[in-house]
Amino acid sequence: MAAVTLGGTPVQTNGELPSKNSKAPDFTMVKVDLSEASLASYAGQKVVMNIFPSVDTGTCAQSVRQFNQEAANLDNTKVLCISRDLPFAQQRFCGAEGIENVEMLSDFRDGKFSENYGLLFVDGAFKGLSSRCIVVLDEAGTVIHTEQVSEIADEPNYKSALEALANA
Repeated sequence: MAAVTLGGTPVQTNGELPSKNSKAPDFTMVKVDLSEASLASYAGQKVVMNIFPSVDTGTCAQSVRQFNQEAANLDNTKVLCISRDLPFAQQRFCGAEGIENVEMLSDFRDGKFSENYGLLFVDGAFKGLSSRCIVVLDEAGTVIHTEQVSEIADEPNYKSALEALANA
């Protein structure tokens, strides 16, 4: 289990993020149009997974905005913004914010993505939601960078994620 904090209070996740140089676990999640996407949907592309508790919080919303801005300049890369929010909430947010360069995915149906990636909160106020994490994959689906933000209210290190992409 990973220990992170929420407002300084320790909370636990169900495991650890996939290790660097390992194959990313497969997943199936829901897009805003209610169709499904799996890891195979992004085969041959670099992938940045921006994972967070809910798009309806300030830090989570800012991470989507920041990656939306950065994604406009990335070649052969998909930025996936992942939460357990309903696809309707994700679509509403993107429409209101003019978000066009990232793809929103929801883990609301079964939470298997959060479980399999070891980032599901098992206690605390956000129990059942996903921890704030970044997972970067190369074109072969190999993990090349991870970050689990130690304080949920803090933003991820965008620069490190983008440097990992540039070096892949």
